[in-house]
Amino acid sequence: MKRTLLAYSLICTACLISACQRNAITGRSQLSIVSESEVQSLAVGQYKSFLDSNKVVAAANKDAVMVKRVGSRIIDAIKTYYATQGLSKELEGYSWEVNLVENKEMNAWCMPGGKIVVYTGLLPVTKNEASLAVVMGHEIAHALARHGSERMSQAMLQQGLGLGISLALSNKPAQTQNIFNTAYGIGSGAGLSAFSRSNELEADKFGLRFSALAGYDPREAIDFWQRMSKASGGGAVPSLFSTHPSDATRIAELEKVMDETIKNYYKKP
Repeated sequence: MKRTLLAYSLICTACLISACQRNAITGRSQLSIVSESEVQSLAVGQYKSFLDSNKVVAAANKDAVMVKRVGSRIIDAIKTYYATQGLSKELEGYSWEVNLVENKEMNAWCMPGGKIVVYTGLLPVTKNEASLAVVMGHEIAHALARHGSERMSQAMLQQGLGLGISLALSNKPAQTQNIFNTAYGIGSGAGLSAFSRSNELEADKFGLRFSALAGYDPREAIDFWQRMSKASGGGAVPSLFSTHPSDATRIAELEKVMDETIKNYYKKP
């Protein structure tokens, strides 16, 4: 009996190790029982469903124009950056799209495959394009770092759905789609996604880099997060008990990489 349990444990451990992949942009190994192509396919339907059930701000609206302009600059910068790093293949399957949605929440997110939504409730806090670029860069970084896929893989294992999306959808479609929505912060009400503290700080770092490459002053990130802290009530929940880092922690970590980001990535327009 003990030998059987040991063998089973070793098999499970081997499976988990084989399911870990190194992310090309962050260099970090992460759990990935859900392939990028699978989550991109699922994202298409979920994104359409979200847009169908929410009010998309008209393309001619000045705020929508601004959001799309900022998004386009960041996307172009990312494509160029990935090409210089020999990583263009990592963007395969991405069909970028940016929309502004009428919603009072201070939120934004990016699905796998580059489906980006900014909520109107965020704009009074961003106040300018550079701050908006910090947020959009952050959300795109979550997608490129595959934080959602990592979180979804963890959730599927915890709930006994670790055999892939196709089988999980056929057996428990509602549960699987709920896991997807939670993993990507869609409709969570959490504000700026709902990832772990480590994921958030990783997205801050690379999102800052992406916005800087697009020609937006990365120093705006500090002012933005100070405003966000005030708007959300001061970030009073200690980081130890929160899924997000405290605003003070976030600002401190951004300040650590600010000089390097400005020196190596900030391209003034």
